[in-house]
Amino acid sequence: MNKWIGLGRLTKEPDLKYSNNNVAICKFTIAIDRKYTKQGEEKQTDFIPIVTFNKLAEFCRKYFMKGRQVVIVGKMQNRTWDDNEGKRHYITEIIGDECYFADSKLSNSSNNNNANESVGNTNNIEIDESDLPF
Repeated sequence: MNKWIGLGRLTKEPDLKYSNNNVAICKFTIAIDRKYTKQGEEKQTDFIPIVTFNKLAEFCRKYFMKGRQVVIVGKMQNRTWDDNEGKRHYITEIIGDECYFADSKLSNSSNNNNANESVGNTNNIEIDESDLPF
């Protein structure tokens, strides 16, 4: 079984790109504080890379913003690639299947302004506000 659920805060604005086949791919990182710390040590945080696809990717780019607390449900995946110098790179990332807001609802005017500011030139779909989970 490969099921991952995480609660964390976005470390920066999500990055949306489109593949050659016009598939939306959104990448972002969430910071998750570790529950326990050793006495005398600072709190430790894990930074988890997340990837979403298609309409979920466009949703994340439009409505998620830096600092927002979110819940991601998905699966863990490893991948490798070789760079231009022939060096092999490895990454473990979460492929998000479900994404939810986890912080308190923002005020209506603040939410609309922030969502519009974060969209930029990637606003290629229409989402009815009544479909949103908040």
